Amino acid sequence: MLAATVVDPWRFQFHVEVWLLVAFLVGSYVYAIRVLGPRAVSPGEVVVTAKQKAAFVGGILMLWFASDWPMHDIAEEYLYSVHMFQHMALTYFMPPLVVLATPEWFVRTLIGDGRIYKFMRFMSHPVRAGFFFNVAVMVSHVPGVVNASVSNGPLHYGVHVFLVLSSILMWLPVVGPFPEFQISPMGKMIYLFMNSVVATVPAGWLTFAEGVVYKHYNTPWRVWGLSVTEDQQIAGAIMKIGGAIFLWTIIIVMFIRRFVKTFRTENDSSYVRQPLTTADVEKAFAETPPAREPEPR
Repeated sequence: MLAATVVDPWRFQFHVEVWLLVAFLVGSYVYAIRVLGPRAVSPGEVVVTAKQKAAFVGGILMLWFASDWPMHDIAEEYLYSVHMFQHMALTYFMPPLVVLATPEWFVRTLIGDGRIYKFMRFMSHPVRAGFFFNVAVMVSHVPGVVNASVSNGPLHYGVHVFLVLSSILMWLPVVGPFPEFQISPMGKMIYLFMNSVVATVPAGWLTFAEGVVYKHYNTPWRVWGLSVTEDQQIAGAIMKIGGAIFLWTIIIVMFIRRFVKTFRTENDSSYVRQPLTTADVEKAFAETPPAREPEPR
């Protein structure tokens, strides 16, 4: 009975550090919008919108879901596929919500317009931000890094922080609080598509790899009856399909919104096209200067 309790993957484990982190973030956000916000914005200006509040709640819930029991425990001790889904939540799903939840006034007040602002603008260039993000994703799935981090608490959380920060940086040119950091709508769609392609390289390698790639997950206790190979294949599929579907869905939504906006502008009832008449043509010809004939040589 004692042995069964020890290896039970579903036994409850309380992670006080996760609850303290969530409490700190919630308390800081409430303090910022209730105490700092009214002092930082102009009278009558909205401190935080309803969409920003909703994005913050979604981001916090995603952080708690990915970092607490049972997700964290299954991901760290038993299944690499769950570990992969955990990374997807922390890398793809949570960061854009965090960026959307951050008011512009808060970041400007926090970093000012000096060296930190210039460094953020330099790093948020789409080429550098995308490169840094994809390097972080690739490095975090190297077998040596994975095997070492899952058995080392500080390193494990360090990898998560590295992934979250790199992903936040990646989203700044798309939905960042600084309008001057954002790129054009078409540029955003191309940028997100390129970021969805790079992750398919390690995902494809992991899906078709033979043998055990991550030795830490080669344990005798198999959750849901998944073998090591099946676990690796599912992890590769999650990395390849999950991130691509998420980013492509955003691209499609952006394209549809762009198309609808253009369609509404061109068909606005306030804009009425006047028919072209003969008088309009004659007036245009009259206002056009006559062509100069070439001088004789």
